[in-house]
Amino acid sequence: MAKWIELEWRKLQTKKVIGEAVVYWVILMFLPVVFLRSDFASATGVSIGESYASAMDLMLPIQMGFLLFGASLINHVFIEEYKNRTMALSFGYPLSRRKLVVAKVLFIALAVFFCTIVSFVLAGITTYGFDLALDIIEGTPTAADFANYAVRTIIHSAEVALASLIPLFFFGLWRRAVIMTVVCAISLMQLPNVLAMFGIAFNPDLLYAVLSLVGLASVYLSVRFVNKVGDL
Repeated sequence: MAKWIELEWRKLQTKKVIGEAVVYWVILMFLPVVFLRSDFASATGVSIGESYASAMDLMLPIQMGFLLFGASLINHVFIEEYKNRTMALSFGYPLSRRKLVVAKVLFIALAVFFCTIVSFVLAGITTYGFDLALDIIEGTPTAADFANYAVRTIIHSAEVALASLIPLFFFGLWRRAVIMTVVCAISLMQLPNVLAMFGIAFNPDLLYAVLSLVGLASVYLSVRFVNKVGDL
């Protein structure tokens, strides 16, 4: 399976994909500081600058931006291969279609997971550095804050990786629609903001868990019905 995942990487335009990831990293590493320095907190009634623990509430939804990166990978790994008629060639390999789809899915999930972890690290370093210079967060981080951030980084990166697979079955394999795949990712990324805008109370951790389960369901359907979906 590892060799098939490596093959998926080699088939991509690696410079383009890496460049896209770097753009996300640069944007997301500065967004927490931008929000902390703006009137976002007072406008929403959320005191995200009162402590490092509360700033975490801002950091988590920002990293949902990597759902767009997942949508881009679905386009490269699945949709483009269908449109270029190279999926039929892939299905001709001495490997079952289901195993091939699993390898592609694992590649996307691992790529999003790794990139999200890197983004968390960069955003954390940037936010901490600006706080030292500008004192934008009250108090100082404790060992418990660092440990909590590390744990949430792993958990939330996994949730983002799974949630990024939600568009896979219907928009990726079935409809093969690039625009709708991206629109779906944007909608999922903005879902917490939309719920808050309409005053709908929700538990963020529960919401991310549900999105993860929906992503797993999308993967299951993709693997389960790949023979019915076909390669044309």
